[in-house]
Amino acid sequence: MKTQKFKTNIACGNCLAKVTPLLDAEPKINSWSVDLQSEDRILTVESEEITADEVFKTVLKAGFIAKPA
Repeated sequence: MKTQKFKTNIACGNCLAKVTPLLDAEPKINSWSVDLQSEDRILTVESEEITADEVFKTVLKAGFIAKPA
């Protein structure tokens, strides 16, 4: 299992609610979480296969940015 971390602009619970269906629907993601307490709002993704670009595009569909941390 590979762990990737991304800085995001997912700032609150409502933001999280917008991105959750997209991340949950991505079959390559085994698990994910966003640390809303962190200043950088770190998204952690556990996956064997997904690329950083695929994570970026998935998060972007919800209107947010995810840059490798």
